[in-house]
Amino acid sequence: MSHTPHELAEEFPEKAAAISALKQSDAHFAKLAEDYHEVNRAVHRAETNVEPVSEAAESDLRKKRAALKDEIWGLLAQA
Repeated sequence: MSHTPHELAEEFPEKAAAISALKQSDAHFAKLAEDYHEVNRAVHRAETNVEPVSEAAESDLRKKRAALKDEIWGLLAQA
């Protein structure tokens, strides 16, 4: 599979160590990161037509990804 954009380490490169540490120490953060990863992959598959979806469904996936990213950033900013 080709490179998937918008991975957390690429979105927050200066927080890569904190992401790794929080995945290990904070179950809620780990779940958010896993959810983000799954949604991000779904968006990528939709964008590349590997798994085509309607425009509305793709838009909903992007909104969900953005909401997860915002919540993750909030936790990273506190770390």
